[in-house]
Amino acid sequence: MSTVIEFKNVDKVYKSGAQLLKAMDDVNFTIDEGEFVVILGPSGAGKSTLLNLLGGLDCVSSGEIIVNGNHIESFNEDQLTEYRAKNVGFIFQFYNLIPNLTAIENVELMNDVVDVKIDGMEVLDAVGLKEWANHFPAQMSGGQQQRISIARAIAKKPAVLLCDEPTGALDSNTGVLVLSLLQDLSTSQKSTVVIVTHNSLLAQAADKVIRIKNGQVESIELNDSPMKIADIDW
Repeated sequence: MSTVIEFKNVDKVYKSGAQLLKAMDDVNFTIDEGEFVVILGPSGAGKSTLLNLLGGLDCVSSGEIIVNGNHIESFNEDQLTEYRAKNVGFIFQFYNLIPNLTAIENVELMNDVVDVKIDGMEVLDAVGLKEWANHFPAQMSGGQQQRISIARAIAKKPAVLLCDEPTGALDSNTGVLVLSLLQDLSTSQKSTVVIVTHNSLLAQAADKVIRIKNGQVESIELNDSPMKIADIDW
């Protein structure tokens, strides 16, 4: 498999008054195409900082971040905007749907930022919600809304899907359905999926587990036989 993401000696330092906070401290790892990757760590470990750097929402203090051969740490604001629009699909804990747009309209918003024409019905069908195309977010359950947000994220066929606690606002049964969908995108469509979470059970389903502590990579574990999401004892 080809390498899609590479972090090389990445540091991120925030300044608060006279104090310096090192949120990323010499972080190194690679992620391959189609991998289902889980980034684990306690609150404050640096997981969200890592995701923000990878998603082009924040900039490194030093080091390199290479995505599909592009050094995004050297991008200017316009280049980062284009990178986020065309290369990254974001899935958050809270669904961030536009409430006065229908499901299909939320998905087809991506037509404004990508060159390829998106067929909203086709993408909704992929997440099992074709029949909900003309419903508004308020008419759907939390799990359905999260599946709409996944549909919106995958519609532009991004190089990587970045998921920040994607089931944090869902009950366990619905969370399993959403995680199963993400795992299936990795296995069947070779989507590269990166999930930031504090739920260590999810590590059993990952191809690769990156553990973060105090802004550093504590360990990287490869899993030759990842479990199906539905088979984990949640």
